[in-house]
Amino acid sequence: MRKRYQPIVGEGWTRGSIDSQGDGQRAGEDVGAALDLMDDAWWLPSFLMPGGLTGGIAERQYPGQFIVNGAGKRFVNEATPYSAFGRTQIAGQASGVSHIPAWLIFDQRAFRRNVICGHFPWRPLPANWLGSGLVKRAETLDALAGQIGVPPDALRETQERFNGFARDGNDQDFHRGDSVYDHYYGDPSQGKNPNLTEVSKPPFYAIQVVPGDLGTKGGLLTDADARVLRPDGEAIPGLYACGNASSSVMGNSYAGPGATIGPAMVFGWVAAHHIATSPATDDTDTRVGPDQVRR
Repeated sequence: MRKRYQPIVGEGWTRGSIDSQGDGQRAGEDVGAALDLMDDAWWLPSFLMPGGLTGGIAERQYPGQFIVNGAGKRFVNEATPYSAFGRTQIAGQASGVSHIPAWLIFDQRAFRRNVICGHFPWRPLPANWLGSGLVKRAETLDALAGQIGVPPDALRETQERFNGFARDGNDQDFHRGDSVYDHYYGDPSQGKNPNLTEVSKPPFYAIQVVPGDLGTKGGLLTDADARVLRPDGEAIPGLYACGNASSSVMGNSYAGPGATIGPAMVFGWVAAHHIATSPATDDTDTRVGPDQVRR
């Protein structure tokens, strides 16, 4: 299903359960249900590390780093909510400029101050970081650019522009640090903007960023009563869906943590209530009455 609906995303880039194989989606399809949002997911930009995939939330909000595409250019507010970051990265890849992988660029000062991919400040660099080839390090930005395959001039230009924003405390390109959300993992001791500090102290590091996810947003299309719909919009009698078997009630948006759990609980109740209160269709109906539905 990943290859069918999300061919741009690599295998193994999910943090979802290995048992989440789309059984509910396939069962609905078998009886004529419509599917929706199958190209979308609860995206989580992730780092390819020697020990496996590492979700990137705090690392993107820390000062002292920026993220570039294959052209050596920034393309997003690095501190933006993770689902929005993933959509931006995928859209960038579709533009014809390589965005998968993107690269997290940071310097020695950030390495010594921030928790990065489980590495704590002032501890030695794990040997397998460089030995695996997944993490790059160089004494100059030009040398780092050569290791990750981006134009050195473009990466230097990005660094200079970003450092200017850091000194001013104002990201004119992507407004990083303008929102309270951005500040959550920021460092208010670092200059005028808790999310911006210059990237200038060698050595420099680069880590690959890929569009990982927490699970698909795609599933069976439902109505306000949690009834599963056919492609023509008609409800399939007796079939209901909620949670991750259904397409997200929030569409392509993301309200925040718990955005799957809350709707699953609500629409589970909605489905049960609709079943209990709908008129019986035949004499064998054994549904409970509305007074027996747990409120």
